[in-house]
Amino acid sequence: MPVATSKQNTDQVAKFADMLSAMGTEPRLRIMQLLLSAHPDGLVVGDIQSELDIPNSTLSHHLEKLKNEELVNVRRESTFLRYTANTEALQELLQFLYAECCTRNKAVKPQNIVQLCK
Repeated sequence: MPVATSKQNTDQVAKFADMLSAMGTEPRLRIMQLLLSAHPDGLVVGDIQSELDIPNSTLSHHLEKLKNEELVNVRRESTFLRYTANTEALQELLQFLYAECCTRNKAVKPQNIVQLCK
């Protein structure tokens, strides 16, 4: 494998590992589920807090971690912060996993993934 490709793969694996780690706590995974269910509009922080019953300071920490890993986007609307799931980043992560499990070694049949998504 050429050095450039190896470095790129290493960087990609590290990036996706960080993304999975960021989603690896129950509150953050719940936040991601909620934001995906509200896609494409997203939710303001107060709505996320009300829905998930997470204290404001803790929620702020979780949202910051998800934002740092580019899993969520944030935009200011007057005095509110609106968060949306970064579906492009999630698609990249899923494509990375899909390529390994469904195309290279066929550990999972592609049609089984499609069935899960229906």
